[in-house]
Amino acid sequence: MDNLQTGDARYLKRRVKGCTLDVHPTERALVVQYEVEATVLGEQGNPMVGERKECQKIIRLKSLNAHTDTSSLARKVVEECRLIHPSKLSEVEQLLFYLQNRKQSNDNQEKKRISPRDFTPYAGVELDEEASISSIDEYVELLYEDIQEKIRGATLIFQLARNPDNLEELVQNETALGALARVLREDWKQSVDLATTIIYIFFCFSSFSQFHGLVTHFKIGALCMNIIEHELKRYDLWQDELQKKKKAYEEFPENQNLKKEHEKSFRKYQSLLTKQEQLLRVALCLLLNLAEDTRTELKMRNKNIVHMLVKILDREDEELLLVVVSFLKKLSIFLENKNDMAETFAVEKLARLVPCEHEELLSTNLRLLLNLSFDTMLRSQMVQAGLIPKVSSLLADEGQRQLSMCILYHISMDDRFKSMFADTDCIPQLMKMVFECREEKMDVELISLCINLAANKSNAKVICEGNGLKMLMKRALKLKDVLVMKMIRNLSQHSGPTKGLFLDHVGDLAAQINEEEAEEFVIECLGTLANLTIPDLDWALVLKEYNLVPYLKNRLKPGSAEDDLILEVVIMIGTVSMDDSCAAMLAKSGIIPALIELLNAQQEDDEFVCQIVYVFYQMVFHKATRDVIVKDTQAPAYLIDLMHDNNAEIRKVCDNTLDIIAEYDEEWGKKIQNEKFRWYNGQWLEMVENRLMDEAEEPFLYGEDGESFIGDRDILERPDLFYSADGIMSADGAISPDFFTDFQNGELGQTGYISSVSEQFVPAERPVSAYGFRPDEPYFYNYNNASR
Repeated sequence: MDNLQTGDARYLKRRVKGCTLDVHPTERALVVQYEVEATVLGEQGNPMVGERKECQKIIRLKSLNAHTDTSSLARKVVEECRLIHPSKLSEVEQLLFYLQNRKQSNDNQEKKRISPRDFTPYAGVELDEEASISSIDEYVELLYEDIQEKIRGATLIFQLARNPDNLEELVQNETALGALARVLREDWKQSVDLATTIIYIFFCFSSFSQFHGLVTHFKIGALCMNIIEHELKRYDLWQDELQKKKKAYEEFPENQNLKKEHEKSFRKYQSLLTKQEQLLRVALCLLLNLAEDTRTELKMRNKNIVHMLVKILDREDEELLLVVVSFLKKLSIFLENKNDMAETFAVEKLARLVPCEHEELLSTNLRLLLNLSFDTMLRSQMVQAGLIPKVSSLLADEGQRQLSMCILYHISMDDRFKSMFADTDCIPQLMKMVFECREEKMDVELISLCINLAANKSNAKVICEGNGLKMLMKRALKLKDVLVMKMIRNLSQHSGPTKGLFLDHVGDLAAQINEEEAEEFVIECLGTLANLTIPDLDWALVLKEYNLVPYLKNRLKPGSAEDDLILEVVIMIGTVSMDDSCAAMLAKSGIIPALIELLNAQQEDDEFVCQIVYVFYQMVFHKATRDVIVKDTQAPAYLIDLMHDNNAEIRKVCDNTLDIIAEYDEEWGKKIQNEKFRWYNGQWLEMVENRLMDEAEEPFLYGEDGESFIGDRDILERPDLFYSADGIMSADGAISPDFFTDFQNGELGQTGYISSVSEQFVPAERPVSAYGFRPDEPYFYNYNNASR
């Protein structure tokens, strides 16, 4: 345009203004934004027509890496790009330094991998000639010729579409796009090469959101869905045909013709498969781009896109699998799609790809599995597919470590699967990572997984092997690490040799129980100590040496600390009360009234009530503390009230405690028996009382003067209703002959009467905690402290 053929104008003057620099959002490149001001000058040099246009230039820095000298590269960029003024050298260097240190995320790598420029031509679309945007009309004309010419025309247009700078101009040529859409719709079954090339062209448009409307207008997405469905059916036919020929050859191996026919079919199958997978790949990439709109994605789901994608997971082509897994990952965030993946057993097919050589495919696959691992049923499928050892092996790969730990953490949340980790190399690797952290902050995924695994007895044994426990304790106490101490607490709950290892650390733990330490840390230390029900442990010595009794008593006051800490104090008291001297020491300190006060304050909290009642249960075994509880406190009255609590565990602990009190105190024993009688026979008592109130309906209960036969006495004061812990007794203490004989022989069945204390409860070995009852004790369930 330097010499304009107009009457007045002579030449065009262009000037670049307002150059700004920025980094490319996904690639290692600089983006130069500038404005071109074009002015048409007349014969006298006067401006006649002026126009401004905003332009952009991308400077791709393929050689930029971690070892590049950014100063030298910046000078080279400024020298070679005339748009950048030399005064911006320092700014260019700063941007290059940022690009050099910017991490390329997996998502960005995925987007880059499926960009138009990165698709390499395959056999069938390679041409020697170079396309020109000015010849677009000629290429469109080729689309009206035979198949080979159509392929040539489409390939030349594809060359143009691969350059994003040409897309705006191609959009304006509605004739070209309409012709491409028509040819694809009419001829895609005749030529895979033609279909692939045209879909490539529309894929280039789909890579930019502003062109999605164009692709939708020509209904390319729906057409791609049909093509994929058809190709999957063709694949099944190929497989069937190949299997038939293979079977025929295997039946008659000496027949060379059958062998040659099979080999020929196999070669043809491989050739067709390569082209088909290229077609599937680009079609799925286009659909993945269009799925940016959730409404479009819903349409795809209604056409069974999930089932198609899962079916393709059986393929071997890693580039195709990357697109499929990326698509499934995007779909998996919706419940309906996740359910479809569960129905099609996608997890089993995804497990086949773990591990794999293709790093990006492996990373994307792990992200998809992580999304699916939030579902309980799918976690079960992952375990069945053998993913625990497979994912555990990836912990050694720093690039996949975090994703692997997140998946394993979700699996470890289910108690059914915790024990499976003990037979893998997962725990040794986790322990190695924990110790490598030294004094640095530990990743939350790492310690969370360790805490879960420590809750299993088999895992705890592996964790504590060697100096495992010693090293964990050292880190926890030195750094006051609450999460590591939580892991140690889980380790301490297991019976057997593991618990014995804690004897060396009791003093270190007890030393942390003071006012100065953070409450969260003290809670875990208390919980750990409370789990140490070891016969050889002298709790009285520990309480005296570390002066713990005043601390425990002060913390029992309602509101003195967080409820979690107060609850751990109660549990700790229950543990140390197993020791006679400790129980006496605590009773003398006035802890029992403090517990009753706390019981009043926390009567709505079942956990508090159960643990406080358990303390009473422990203390009634010792004569000194039993007398204090029975004679000096109202604990038995509270226990009688709690006999009929809605919580079954509270009822059972109360029953056992009251049975012991009844055995040693006659007065309380009578009250307890009366209350139990009222409870078990409440309906009968209510009926009797109603009859006593109704003189007219039951005259036989009254004498001639209307006076009741029992007078004003309580119905329960009738001598024939007395019973003791040994059975029904008369007023003078004699056993009723017939009834008690049947009772002892077990012929009465479930009568509701309490049996003998000596038969009900034999305190041979007391339970270790409120939730740790012996299985032979009928009043208790086995509970696990870890769930607290």
